[in-house]
Amino acid sequence: MYRATKKRRHARLACLIAALCATTVAHADLIVVVGASSSAAGMGKEQIADIFLGKSTALTPMDQVESSPLREEFYTKVTGKSAAQAKAIWSKLAFTGKGTPPKEGANSAESKKALAANPNMVGYIEKSAADSSVKTLLAP
Repeated sequence: MYRATKKRRHARLACLIAALCATTVAHADLIVVVGASSSAAGMGKEQIADIFLGKSTALTPMDQVESSPLREEFYTKVTGKSAAQAKAIWSKLAFTGKGTPPKEGANSAESKKALAANPNMVGYIEKSAADSSVKTLLAP
């Protein structure tokens, strides 16, 4: 009887540990980048947030797709808003004719390629995806 109870406890503990591990969200190191040929430099978090919230047209923002966990992490860390709140802001700007929502890259590789090709665009990618085709503006 003692062994059965002990085995059940171990089984419950193993299930609890597995559940905790499964719900832990892994955050990738993200960086805000522009193409290597861009003249943009020395931009702070607030300036980048203004671009991604439609308050500044200094550069053209590029998002990752809505389903990307990097997108939520970026908006939370850089703008202090959720991705859903940012989407609502862009929807309002688009409806009133005051702005166009950012283009979306499917992943860091696609975003990096688009950013490298356009010196007037700013976006965010996983740090591990960076190479000489882009330069880092911010590592939040």
